Amino acid sequence: MLSSIAGLPNLLLAAEKAAKGKRDKTSTAQFLVGLESELFRLHDELLRHTWRPGGYRTFKIYDPKERTISAAPFADRVVHHALCNVIEPVFEKTFIHDSYANRKGKGTHKAIERYQQFARRFPFVLKCDIRKFFPSLDHTVLKQELHRCLHDPGTRRLCDTILDGSNPQEEHIAYFPGDDLFAPYTRRRGLPIGNLTSQFWANVYLNRFDHFVKESLRVKGYIRYVDDFVLFADTKAQLHTWKSEVERFLAGLRLLLHPAKTRIYRVDDGVPFLGFRVWPYHRFVQKPKTRRYRRFLKGKIRKYLAGEILPDNLEAAINAWCGHIRFGQSRRAEKRVIRMLQEAGINVLQHPNGSWRVLETPRKPSQSHQKHTAP
Repeated sequence: MLSSIAGLPNLLLAAEKAAKGKRDKTSTAQFLVGLESELFRLHDELLRHTWRPGGYRTFKIYDPKERTISAAPFADRVVHHALCNVIEPVFEKTFIHDSYANRKGKGTHKAIERYQQFARRFPFVLKCDIRKFFPSLDHTVLKQELHRCLHDPGTRRLCDTILDGSNPQEEHIAYFPGDDLFAPYTRRRGLPIGNLTSQFWANVYLNRFDHFVKESLRVKGYIRYVDDFVLFADTKAQLHTWKSEVERFLAGLRLLLHPAKTRIYRVDDGVPFLGFRVWPYHRFVQKPKTRRYRRFLKGKIRKYLAGEILPDNLEAAINAWCGHIRFGQSRRAEKRVIRMLQEAGINVLQHPNGSWRVLETPRKPSQSHQKHTAP
């Protein structure tokens, strides 16, 4: 399996995936300039077990809440893609149908449509959220889950190397049955948000939990998206019983439910789920999400008018959002977006397929452009 991961065709495919949407970044350009030599270097280092992760670049985002993002060097991201290209099909066969994050053919919209199917069958839902999910993921537990399906020693070693080379994450102290006083301080925890491997390994980490819910608890209506998951039932009493069982099983994975974000709802009251408020037959984008997008769009508009981004970049931001809010049956929100553009002096045209096109607008050239064109 390691020979497939380190194979030059797979590394080339991985480089193309890692560069997608990031070709304007300096680190990406530097790697692509010397693409052949870089791929041969990774090929040799992986097969000789001498490859080691580089240092992470960290920064914080505050939308919707504070998170620490860790960006790996571009060459490391190529290795992450190369690894996932090969091991993802191995794990995909073991995942349940109703796990919707970071999987082909899944996603938030599919998860919400599935939620509505269950909401038409069951009157009550238990909505759960895992507290400090990515900072809490225990390295020893994750290695055990990875090794259960990966039998090639070289591939196991590569996964361990990536995991051991991850940078420290937000501190989260919690005790579980059997812990001594020092257990939370001696066990390595946390996956860097931003790594492809982290997103994929989150599904691996909770895969046994998914099977426990479906096969041991026999929950017919269950959906999980990363650390957000819901269980449907005919009675509140049943959901209270399941909640206790869920807490017990998660403790074995060294995870805790978020006390403020875990509660039972009537489905007819509308439940907040994956950025939408969802009822059995309709759904709306939640207001905090629309406010965040308006701030994001204002930034894009400023950059566009200053000549810092091209029309297709602005179009992509508009059409991605409009597709999202149309799914949420929020036409008024789309009209507000178009009005914002028009008020900024940006003309847009809607295609017959519903997408928006930004028409060329006279813009102030950027400073870099002025330097090149000044007499």
